[in-house]
Amino acid sequence: MLNQKKKTQPREPLQLLSYNKYVTTRVGIISLAGFSMAALSLLLQFLNYGAISVLNKKQLALVQLSSGETIAARAVDPKERSDEVIKKFVSDTFITTFNWDGLVKAFNDQGEPITKQDTGVEVGRLNNKSNSRVTARAYDAAFALSENEGFRPAFLKKLASITPTGVFNGDTQVSLIPRFISQPRQIKSGKWEIDFIGTLVTFEREYNSGKGIAFNKTVTVSSISNPEYIPANTTELAKKIYAARRAGLEITEIVDLNFGRRK
Repeated sequence: MLNQKKKTQPREPLQLLSYNKYVTTRVGIISLAGFSMAALSLLLQFLNYGAISVLNKKQLALVQLSSGETIAARAVDPKERSDEVIKKFVSDTFITTFNWDGLVKAFNDQGEPITKQDTGVEVGRLNNKSNSRVTARAYDAAFALSENEGFRPAFLKKLASITPTGVFNGDTQVSLIPRFISQPRQIKSGKWEIDFIGTLVTFEREYNSGKGIAFNKTVTVSSISNPEYIPANTTELAKKIYAARRAGLEITEIVDLNFGRRK
């Protein structure tokens, strides 16, 4: 028998997509579907990354208080403070600073709470004014004021100059009555202005109806870093300072309110 050589056709090189080359409809559909799925997957990954970034900035967490109560907490920027926190800080500081009843709470030798006459705290005289003392509670509350440029010591001297000496012997009481506290106005990151409108009422022992004067101020506050944990063995003075600044804020300026500017 004669060996017959089989003739084979030369193979063309494998080509995917090139000019004048076509693929079947089925292959095209599969390729388009695969590309669409890949694009959709990439888009979902971008969306997921954005959502995680937002959650990292505003993460909600459950915090359990020492009382056993559980509350929801949100992580915020270190310099951010809510309007409610700022308003409460200013209100609490002013009420504690300007309410003078001449009494302080203390403990006797048996550790029982007692109330006694407030003898005041010496802070120095301002312009040779006769009084150089402020009430003990006002002195503690003033730790909410900034120490920069001697602001707190100057404020205490001014406060002593307007504190009636009768407060320290039980003849006079003074109360601050808040009437309006504005929404904080942000000046820059971590700094706000807020208006406080109230009345200071002075009660004398022989004049019980009281005498009121306007107390209208614009207050500038700044955010600060405050210790998250206060050691139990720290000094009583340090505890008072941390308590006055536990909101993470301090007062940097107090000026008379300009009603024309508010409008």
